[in-house]
Amino acid sequence: MEKNAYFERKIDSVLLSWAKESNRKPLLLRGARQVGKSSAVRNLGKSFKSYVEINFEDDKDVHVFFEKFHSPQEICRQLSLFYKTEIIAGKTLVFFDEIQSCPSALAKLRYFYEKYQELHLIAAGSLLEFAIEEMASFAVGRIRSLYLYPFSFEEFLLSQKNALLIKSYRQANSKNPLSEPIHKELNKLLKTFLIIGGMPEAIVKYTETKSFLQSQMAIDDLMISFKSDFAKYKKRLPSTHIENVFESVANQIDGKFVYERVAELNNSQVKQSLELLIMAGLVIPVTHTSANGIPLGAGANFKRRRMLLLDTGMFLRMLNFDASQIAIADDFKTINMGSLAEMFVGLEILKSSSYYIPYQLYYWHREKKQSNAQVDFVIQKNDSIIPIEVKSGLKGSMPSLRLFMQEKNSKSGIRTSLENFGKYENIDIYPLYAISNLIVNK
Repeated sequence: MEKNAYFERKIDSVLLSWAKESNRKPLLLRGARQVGKSSAVRNLGKSFKSYVEINFEDDKDVHVFFEKFHSPQEICRQLSLFYKTEIIAGKTLVFFDEIQSCPSALAKLRYFYEKYQELHLIAAGSLLEFAIEEMASFAVGRIRSLYLYPFSFEEFLLSQKNALLIKSYRQANSKNPLSEPIHKELNKLLKTFLIIGGMPEAIVKYTETKSFLQSQMAIDDLMISFKSDFAKYKKRLPSTHIENVFESVANQIDGKFVYERVAELNNSQVKQSLELLIMAGLVIPVTHTSANGIPLGAGANFKRRRMLLLDTGMFLRMLNFDASQIAIADDFKTINMGSLAEMFVGLEILKSSSYYIPYQLYYWHREKKQSNAQVDFVIQKNDSIIPIEVKSGLKGSMPSLRLFMQEKNSKSGIRTSLENFGKYENIDIYPLYAISNLIVNK
């Protein structure tokens, strides 16, 4: 990625704001492998007089500095000599990459805040959550975490030089829908994004070649690297178990994840594997909530969960799906890809939320004889609980959404589909491509 042009990310402005703060904590960038953490830091480094990047996987010789010295100033003096670049507080950005490979460096981050606050320091790592879990204590309150995901649809549009289209749907609503030609163009771009997904390398390949095949080959390469990491997750759990569960998640996207559907594994093995995949950021849980009040987590039932994959492009490759069917379809129902639309909506909600807090996704489901109902996502907006129903087609009734609104006394609900902006009584219609308006415009 670093050999290619950098595409603007929404986190860029967050990083710049952090760099200008006077009472500044070291940053810890968290997220799955290959979502663009290192590239974002390198881009920020261009705004500094000097930049020093330490990769703890490649440069194992520097580990001794963190094991031998306690003073952050002395550690930086040693790093300056090793990398032949003077580290000057206030003028140099220091980046600790793959920090999970050096536990002593991870443990000493707190001292950079306590004793060397004037230094600009960012750390990141591919399997960071596993390293943090194994630490006896972590520097809570002395480090600021930022959570990064793959490209959002908005960021994809920016990469394709379509900033004006973003402005158009940000300003649109049920009273002021988009013109039909603009709506059709955005749906076309949405389908392209669903096929490519948001992994930076896949977007780079597509931008360079305009070839779905090239972007899919990039995803295939990423999948190999993800699976090679499985052996590092937990030595006592075979990587084949984790891969088995990973593939089962792709096949169970359209409903509650059922442990018994994972072949050849018992419930304990499935649970452990699933927890590791969630920690790695490859699987995103959507938890059932009673939605009886705020916060939604107060009514959560963690035994009832749906699971999403991190990326739509990855999902389609795992199912060996023909991209051309999505590109030419006017209705996702005709290709049985309603689960793809649901995954996109959940991921867009995540990507549009705060970088500082790992956002929790919720859904609502009522199981009763002759009255089975499910609302795909439930979010909190100010002091209100908003139900969101995802439709794969252009039409269809909304009995589950209306039932939820009636039971919970909701004043409004959201339906999102390939339709233009609109309204059915007290239900607002959002196009799939604009679902992030709900979060961004909060």
